Amino acid sequence: LQDSAVFQCEATNKHGTILASANVNVLNIAPLILTSDGENYATVVGYSAFLHCDIFASPAADVRWTKDDSIEPLSTFRYDLNKNGTLEIRDTKKEDSGSYACWAANSVGKRAITANLDIRDATKLVVTPKNPRVLKSHSILLKCQAEYDSHLKHSFKLSWRKDGDELPVNSTEGGRIILDRDTLFISSVLLEDQGVYTCVASTALDTAQAEAQLIVLDVPDPPEDLQLSENQNRSIRLSWKAGASHNSPVNESIIEFEENRWEPERWQELSRVPGNDTTALLSLAPYVNYQFRVVSVNAVGRSQPSKPSLRYATPPAAPDKNPENIRVEASEPNEMVMKWEPLKPVERNGPGLEYKVSWRQRGVETDWNEELVKKHSLSVRNVPTFVPYEIKVQAVNNLGSGPEPNITIGYSGEDVPDAAPSGVSVEVVNSTLVKVFWFGIPRDRVRGHLKGYKVNWWKTKSLLDGKRHHPEKHFLTFVGDRNSGMIPGLEPFSEFRLTVLAFNSRGDGPESSPVVFETPEGVPEQPRFLRILNFDQDSVTLSWGLPKKANGHLTGYILQYQIINETHEVGPVSDVSVTNRSALSWRLAGLSPSTKYKFYAKACTAKGCGKAATEEGLTLAQGSKGSGKISDAVKPTPKFQPSEALEPGTEYTIRLVTKNWVDNNSIFEDVIETRGRAYAGIYDGISTQGWFIGLMCAIALLTLLLLTICFVRRNKGGKYSVKEKEDLHPDPEAQSIKDEIFGEYSDSDEKPLKGSLQSLNGDIKATGSADSLVDYGEGEHGMFNEDGSFIGAYSGSKEKGSVESTGSSTATFPLHA
Repeated sequence: LQDSAVFQCEATNKHGTILASANVNVLNIAPLILTSDGENYATVVGYSAFLHCDIFASPAADVRWTKDDSIEPLSTFRYDLNKNGTLEIRDTKKEDSGSYACWAANSVGKRAITANLDIRDATKLVVTPKNPRVLKSHSILLKCQAEYDSHLKHSFKLSWRKDGDELPVNSTEGGRIILDRDTLFISSVLLEDQGVYTCVASTALDTAQAEAQLIVLDVPDPPEDLQLSENQNRSIRLSWKAGASHNSPVNESIIEFEENRWEPERWQELSRVPGNDTTALLSLAPYVNYQFRVVSVNAVGRSQPSKPSLRYATPPAAPDKNPENIRVEASEPNEMVMKWEPLKPVERNGPGLEYKVSWRQRGVETDWNEELVKKHSLSVRNVPTFVPYEIKVQAVNNLGSGPEPNITIGYSGEDVPDAAPSGVSVEVVNSTLVKVFWFGIPRDRVRGHLKGYKVNWWKTKSLLDGKRHHPEKHFLTFVGDRNSGMIPGLEPFSEFRLTVLAFNSRGDGPESSPVVFETPEGVPEQPRFLRILNFDQDSVTLSWGLPKKANGHLTGYILQYQIINETHEVGPVSDVSVTNRSALSWRLAGLSPSTKYKFYAKACTAKGCGKAATEEGLTLAQGSKGSGKISDAVKPTPKFQPSEALEPGTEYTIRLVTKNWVDNNSIFEDVIETRGRAYAGIYDGISTQGWFIGLMCAIALLTLLLLTICFVRRNKGGKYSVKEKEDLHPDPEAQSIKDEIFGEYSDSDEKPLKGSLQSLNGDIKATGSADSLVDYGEGEHGMFNEDGSFIGAYSGSKEKGSVESTGSSTATFPLHA
């Protein structure tokens, strides 16, 4: 303290003296911390943090830092205490966050301040794709994916640089390069777009960047500076300089040539060299004025051709080769047309090219016939039909002939075979398949190259009805020299005729004599329909149609039924055999009430049963009444007069359809044939005679008189028809079921005349000729006649059909032919 004083410095020379004073005040001062207390600091992980503690003290103060509640000073290798009191924390981590205290002390006193440190997450960037390779003229999208601390989002900024130069935010080059925040899109990439693209992100605390190396791929630049050397008559060396490969190495170079004599300006490939070779020794043909160019090829594609080289003309020479593919094409009998592939222009080797054609019959010791031609074909007439010839074709030009040609065998013109196969026989395999055997015709009768055999067949008649058929021919071709073949798809139970012929390139030979064979019976097709006519609690009446093709004599039908439900489970199948082949309906008894069944009907012949027609239905519940009044639904209607609408001598299919079955499925179907015009002519002649007209008038008057008497007697007796009884005492439940099954019938156009049903019924019972299915089915439940028809009489049948059901009327349905 005693050193406190004023000190002076005096400077003197010959011109005078000057003084300067200094005041020295020696004091004892407690540490004074100039940095504010409670300062907040922040940095990111991995960066250094600097916590300041500026101190003024006399004597000099001792400084130390502590963290949180610890009194121990920080002394690890990651902490540095600078001379000015600042604490540096290197390579910060998340756990470095917290509260720090700076302590300053000297002999006079002690002071302290606190500082708070926050450690933020470092900003991270990834650019995808990392190192893209893109074809020229294609597009590329670079995306910069950034991760940064949420506390720094307000200061976060992103930018792009190319090769160190920042790219402007707005789109450049007319929209070809577009920057949109974290994406960089380049369309129609150019070669100059190649480079390093860097994404730079910055926050208030740190900076990060990621880069991608964009490589632009393109076809090579065309080769340059073509040079010719080592000139020879048939070779020359071509050298060139390769162009830039554009990031894809050259795989090969293609050397092309153009000659201006035959095909000017048409470039053709001559040779290829691999890899990066830039020279090639080229093999040349005589009598060609060459010009060359080179195309480089890499993985992207072919370069543009180089500029052409100088021309080089080779001297002429005799031909080096003869024509190829010598052949004799199909021609007229007694003619031979020889053809060959002409030499290419570069194969001519000199001017005046011609072809010397030589031929002679094979196996005959004669001189060669020769002729010089300029075209590439020669026709020779007056030769035997289909005889082998030896043929040679040699190339010739003004400088000489080509090498000795090879001999080719060809045949003169063909003619159709002149013999038919013999020993034709047929082996029946089954009802639709036969195997045909034959002996092939002799080789010398083929008169050409045998192509194969054709089998023709046609149906002559059906063995079921003996009806003859218009012969419709079918044929099957068997290629090659063979003596048998299979004929599928025949109609069972039919008579056929069959012939076999041979054919060659010229056409078909004569047919063999027809062979007659018969196919055995087969299984029938499925019945045309299967319908449920009547349901009861424990029974059902089924009706079915005849199969479209019986394929033999029907022996009966197989009926099957099984319980089904809404699941996949089904009950066992029960079979009922109907041995009456004329039956077309059946009553199945012993069913369960309120149960859904599936029914099957198969037609059978001696060979077996065909496919089944199917139908599903639900039996009635206990206490319900079924409806069996078939005749109420089946009413004759005067709307259709067959005698006026049908064509004479024509087959017709007759169907009976209930009114409310909108799907047009019939409950009966049969085929009839109307009488021919010869019958119509007889009746027309009778109807025009006067005596016939008078007789018809007398019969009509007597009939009217008898009807009047019957009507009067009937009214006196108080009798009425079954139909009227039903109308007087209807069963509401039965009527509703009947309406549900068969629909409603209009009285205006379908109700029969009053009393007509009784009279019709009476006639049928009196004659005793209308057979009911009572004689063929299951007792009283039979509902159709033998042939299953409602039709009483039609051409070709003398039976009268009837429909009969308990408690209902019976009516016949005449069909006038």
